[in-house]
Amino acid sequence: MNKPAVFDQFIQAFRAAVATFPDKRTGKNTHYALVDAALGAFAVFFTQSPSFLAYQRDMHARKGQSNAHTLFGLHEIPTDNQIRALLDPVRPEQMVALFQHGLATGEQTHQLAAFRSWQKRLLVVLDGTQYFSSQKISCPNCSTQTHANGTVTYSHRLLTPVIVAPGQKKVLPLPPEFIGPQDGHDKQDCENAAAKRWLRQ
Repeated sequence: MNKPAVFDQFIQAFRAAVATFPDKRTGKNTHYALVDAALGAFAVFFTQSPSFLAYQRDMHARKGQSNAHTLFGLHEIPTDNQIRALLDPVRPEQMVALFQHGLATGEQTHQLAAFRSWQKRLLVVLDGTQYFSSQKISCPNCSTQTHANGTVTYSHRLLTPVIVAPGQKKVLPLPPEFIGPQDGHDKQDCENAAAKRWLRQ
């Protein structure tokens, strides 16, 4: 299977996952398709360029088309604020199927074999990371840290499991586990608790 075919299949799987996303908009507030918002957000990470969408909008205005349309299949490119508003209600669990699709594709294309090591097994490592921190902005899902001077730092953290192998420069991501307030628990969530949840799942 060639790379363009693999990418096209991934975009199809991505669209199928987005079809399960909640969309609470009503009336005339539905100009942008939810799938365009999701693909736009994905495209930014795919190209690792924070100005990707603005550049694509400019390219479309000048040339009538852009990579966002030809490569990712976007019909219209929403703004960053519109993307955030549309995707904030989406639960991370709704993206798990894409990770499964990636692993299945790796197996079908024999790429996963390069990651098998001792007894042909896959080695999974888990590491925690923080992706948001503020003393002014918070939400109900924030972890909190109260300092000696009485100030509070709010943060978002997650556990990122990846498949690794000796001699491999790349890693294969698996569904992450978010570290945050858990219903029914008095103690604050931590990496160990998140790792146990991830292993159970």
